[in-house]
Amino acid sequence: MADPSSYRPSPGQIPDSPGVYKFRDEHRRVIYVGKAKSLRQRLANYFQDLAGLHPRTRSMVTTAASVEWTVVSTEVEALQLEYSWIKEFDPRFNVKYRDDKSYPYLAVTMNEQYPRVQVMRGHKKKGVKYFGPYAHAWAIRDTVDLLLRVFPVRTCSAGVFKNAARTGRPCLLGYIGKCSAPCVERITAEDHRELAEEFSDFMAGRTGTYLRRLERQMTDAAEEMEYERAARLRDDIEALKKAMEKNAVVLADATDADLIAVAEDELEAAVQIFHVRGGRVRGQRGWVTDKVEAVTTGDLVEHALQQLYGEETGDSVPKEVLVPALPDPVEPVQEWLTGRRGSNVSLRVPQRGDKKALMETVQRNAQQSLVLHKTKRASDLTTRSRALEEIAEALDLDSAPLRIECYDISHLQGDDVVASMVVFEDGLARKSEYRRFQIKGRVGDTQVWHGEGQDDVRSMHEVIARRFRRYLAEKEKTGEWAEGEDTLTDDDGRPRRFAYPPQLVVVDGGQPQVAAARRALDELGIDDIAVCGLAKRLEEVWLPGEDDPVVLPRTSEGLYLLQRVRDEAHRFALTYQRTKRAKRLRASPLDDVPGLGDTRKQALLKHFGSLRKLRAATIDQICEVPGIGRKTAETIAAALAQAAPAAPAVNTATGEILEEEGPGTTADTSGEPVAVSTAGPPDRRRGQET
Repeated sequence: MADPSSYRPSPGQIPDSPGVYKFRDEHRRVIYVGKAKSLRQRLANYFQDLAGLHPRTRSMVTTAASVEWTVVSTEVEALQLEYSWIKEFDPRFNVKYRDDKSYPYLAVTMNEQYPRVQVMRGHKKKGVKYFGPYAHAWAIRDTVDLLLRVFPVRTCSAGVFKNAARTGRPCLLGYIGKCSAPCVERITAEDHRELAEEFSDFMAGRTGTYLRRLERQMTDAAEEMEYERAARLRDDIEALKKAMEKNAVVLADATDADLIAVAEDELEAAVQIFHVRGGRVRGQRGWVTDKVEAVTTGDLVEHALQQLYGEETGDSVPKEVLVPALPDPVEPVQEWLTGRRGSNVSLRVPQRGDKKALMETVQRNAQQSLVLHKTKRASDLTTRSRALEEIAEALDLDSAPLRIECYDISHLQGDDVVASMVVFEDGLARKSEYRRFQIKGRVGDTQVWHGEGQDDVRSMHEVIARRFRRYLAEKEKTGEWAEGEDTLTDDDGRPRRFAYPPQLVVVDGGQPQVAAARRALDELGIDDIAVCGLAKRLEEVWLPGEDDPVVLPRTSEGLYLLQRVRDEAHRFALTYQRTKRAKRLRASPLDDVPGLGDTRKQALLKHFGSLRKLRAATIDQICEVPGIGRKTAETIAAALAQAAPAAPAVNTATGEILEEEGPGTTADTSGEPVAVSTAGPPDRRRGQET
């Protein structure tokens, strides 16, 4: 590990001007490339006290052995040179997006005498027009098949074209009217090129003019009683409209724009791009990257723009680029994009309307892409095995933790406090073993605190204590498990709910939550279960009694597994907390009637039409409902009489008082009518602990 002070340039050596700098390691390999408006100010940031640097920056400067720089005239030149050097040297500490697949494009080879329409992947070639990228090659072929009856452009390979020219017979597409057959000179090279240009114009979004022209020709043919020609034009128009329907209009005014969204966590980021041309989504692509340097969302956007447009010119760079956050500073990037296009480019964050709504869709795609990427990494058997081994080594465990339980606390400003327990066995989620808890403020029969309020530490202590009290109770029932004896199941063959102990308990949090979990286990006399916590801020792993966290490497599969376990616990807890809150908002006086389940509640509301009419009914009238006996009817009437009538629901949009509640509805606190849940009781094996 190098000492940065050993290669730090003296302040007078570094110029106070724009430029690009390179850090090299002891073998002279470039490990990081950056740009700066002022080289002197930027490089000074790298040579401050190591304790004040971001962990990733600290790792870079201690790996480096020298730094050098190149002065340029403007920030735009610095941006271009930075992109060129990153592409040339492939530095290990720079953010580098990698395609999660090789996307296919629809290409028109205008650089040939007879342009050809085909599917192309890989690097773009000069003189070829590209449309896309598309998610699947079959989507391109479907579109082309519809358009060939209107634009019969050549689609055959060079070998097929030469063979047809030699024999004087076109291929099948030439006979069925889906190729103009330039191979046998049914059309001149100039007319065929014009056909290819029209095809390209239509794919570029200039559809309205061409459709109107065909409609005029169809009308003229019908007036001249050329009905066969009119019918052929009608079919052409339908084919073009069908091709257009495959890409619905998402932005008005035939907008040309690219929308870029970023989803990120502490270690990785996913980027999704929607290419909109003529108001329609013409292509989509995505990238995933490791965050090997300390970057903001604006920095990730800047890197994405460099990779997306670094080799593009002209119309390939749209007039408008919409992003979730602007690079800082934004002016050089916007000027660079304008230079690539040759005319002004607007780089901005959408604030309202259709563009903001479409950006939210792109953002959801980016989030799903990141989740899918993490899931793919976790699904591989070899990867899972390595992850468990890395966890065991990092936490100094005797063996790999084949069963991991993770706990998370969720609440809304201290209300509806709940906890979740998720289980991973052999690196995979075991959803049938998931459990959820209501925080009660007690352990066993002892009330230790009031269950409301934002106290994650005491909540964590309670849930760990309750879970492992159940484990000890099950263990006490069965005694020590004899070899070969299956005592982990009930008489009906179902697994006991808390009988299996984990090798590792993970809590969502830092030192306080870890200490609470360890204390709960110690109080129960359990000392053979390891405990750790995963803090969200820097994804640090905390161990009981340790002042410093365990920092797993950025590329560690063990860290990815711990992240996935923690995120699943958070999702499960949040889902339960929202369900519990929604149920509280939909509370009904009928909920307090003992023995009255959801089925009979629905029957009552369906019979009377509303809770107000049920409250006004007599006992004899209530007995008329199927399944309701006299004793139950008396209990229902008493419960409704004791409950104060709810305030009238108000539609917050119109101010209207909703006097009549419809069948099966009540009103939430916003005044909007909401449906009463008809779901049955939760699965006791996967539901809340009792």
